[in-house]
Amino acid sequence: MTKDVLITISGLQIADDTSAQPVEVITSGEYYCRNGKHYILYDEVMEGFQGVTKNRIKLYENCLDITKKGISNVHMIFEKNKKNVAYYETPYGSILLGISASNFEMKETEDSIRLKVDYALDINEEPLADCKIRIRIQSKDAGFSLRQ
Repeated sequence: MTKDVLITISGLQIADDTSAQPVEVITSGEYYCRNGKHYILYDEVMEGFQGVTKNRIKLYENCLDITKKGISNVHMIFEKNKKNVAYYETPYGSILLGISASNFEMKETEDSIRLKVDYALDINEEPLADCKIRIRIQSKDAGFSLRQ
């Protein structure tokens, strides 16, 4: 995989009323691998706010580790069959997140990494939604398609 990558992150939250809220981000970033762990770095801009949020995704065996620093701050860990909690600091206040991952699939090729994580999300210890996150990291020079 090259240092310069394209990152596609798509997510879906399904609340009790079965309304789905899809979200998708496509951006460029940097990739490196160290000690068997994959690192992806990219910047995020929040509409209506000045500045950026620096994002770091770390991938390793059955674990997705996301750190955001800037306008929003959080360190979320998605581990299969384990519940993790994190405080999500936003411009509007702090939220306690509970993340319980039930499925974790990662596929690597020479030019890409594809990740699927299914998890239950709770806010302030109250169940909120069943969620899915899909992440694709692809070398910029490998060509880009919108297929997940």
